[in-house]
Amino acid sequence: MTAPDDKAPASVKTSTDPRVIQVWDLPVRIFHWVLVLLFIAAYVTNELGPTYFQYHVWCGYSLIVLVCFRIIWGFIGTYHARFSHFVRNPVTTLKYALNTLKGTEKHYTGHNPLGAIMVIVLLLGSLIQGLTGLFTNDEILNVGPLYGYISNELSLQLTSIHRQLFYWILGAVALHVVAVLVHQFVKRDNIIVPMFNGKKVFSGEKIKKDDGLENDELEQVSIKSSQIILALIIVAILALVLAWVITHAPEASLSIEEY
Repeated sequence: MTAPDDKAPASVKTSTDPRVIQVWDLPVRIFHWVLVLLFIAAYVTNELGPTYFQYHVWCGYSLIVLVCFRIIWGFIGTYHARFSHFVRNPVTTLKYALNTLKGTEKHYTGHNPLGAIMVIVLLLGSLIQGLTGLFTNDEILNVGPLYGYISNELSLQLTSIHRQLFYWILGAVALHVVAVLVHQFVKRDNIIVPMFNGKKVFSGEKIKKDDGLENDELEQVSIKSSQIILALIIVAILALVLAWVITHAPEASLSIEEY
């Protein structure tokens, strides 16, 4: 197992030659696209009705493990994946937003300050969505695996939150997609391809320090390892913990008398 990078390289370089920077590690890229697929699968299995409830629940299990992994990865993962690297204070974020409106915003190798807010919103929203789903019921026959821990009344309240939160998450996803398209086709900042190969190319410009500070130079920070073994261990532990919680939950069923 390779230890996570604690610090970015200290050297600051300037060049007009193209430079390739490895920004997104493999676990982050897999997380991103699997989350997209799970979001679609959860919606489809819900729309197909009670018969597909179990598949919907499996999507929820996967979502919980995935999001919990990304939160942990935000503290111990590679440089650009860490919250400490891309989550910035309100003043910096507001200044970036104002500069964006004027077209004078800084360039960031990883998430920019507004993108960081979207990351946090989607992570928290998805986690709440997954956790509330564990206690829900469809008011017909199916219940979430942890339904037995709470009253039917509370379950209905959590079910309502679970349903309504989906549309808030959908709105956030739509906003995220619009922002990506603006960066890609209006600002000519290629941020789609790097989410597949992990690499960003800087050409014909100075490499400026990516710390959100007033600086004319962006430090060339290229991660050296994706920490794949560490990521797999974290996912395995999370999956085992969730499996233990579910298998040790009290047996739950929805009886007609409750209605």
